[in-house]
Amino acid sequence: MTTRVSIKKTMASGNRRFNLDVSFSSRGYYTILSGPSGAGKSLTLRCIAGIETPDSGRIEIGERVLFDSENRVNVPVRGRKVGYLFQDYALFPHLSVADNVGFGLKKLLKPLSGPDREKVAELLEIFGLGEMAESLPRDLSGGQRQRVALARSLVNHPSVLLLDEPFSALDHSLREKMRAELKAVQARFNIPVILISHEPADIRAFEGDIVEYSGKGAVHKNSGSGIKLFSAAGYSPEASRR
Repeated sequence: MTTRVSIKKTMASGNRRFNLDVSFSSRGYYTILSGPSGAGKSLTLRCIAGIETPDSGRIEIGERVLFDSENRVNVPVRGRKVGYLFQDYALFPHLSVADNVGFGLKKLLKPLSGPDREKVAELLEIFGLGEMAESLPRDLSGGQRQRVALARSLVNHPSVLLLDEPFSALDHSLREKMRAELKAVQARFNIPVILISHEPADIRAFEGDIVEYSGKGAVHKNSGSGIKLFSAAGYSPEASRR
């Protein structure tokens, strides 16, 4: 499945402006967004998910066009079939593990249907969370909370999985294990993954395409590891001019 992103977005706060201008395409299972903090990586994910709307450009996932400013296409968040794992996991603290995973399946205040409850139960077993179905997030370890968030992001069978620094909240001893688990999840669900990471270990573990956010659109040479490198052009925080 090919992912194509070519978007521009300006964010303003007070007398500060941030200009995002990114263009990349990837056919691999993994696309890694890398580069300094504040360069626009999370903003790119939010635009793909539909949480933010680009000022202009186009976003395609496979054969589906999610956003096209020229043709006035802007698919709503719920219609994009995008799974999103936030950096802090964003679990609902008052909901059980099962209710967190099934939250995206709920329709207004109605309880889950029988098939939806079975879908949740199956995901809990896949992620080794079956015995914790009624536990609250505060009772879980960091790795278990990540599994809950991953299961929730997959419950609606998304066509792409977006991960915002998925391992940053974990101890170093857990990161290698969770990398292996993520690779197993990707293989099981056969879903492309776009992830943000600053870690060289992630780049080694998830062989794929790298979009390098450098702030100047510099051209990056192939690292020799067989990984294809793109440059993400034109990220510039600047003072606004009146």
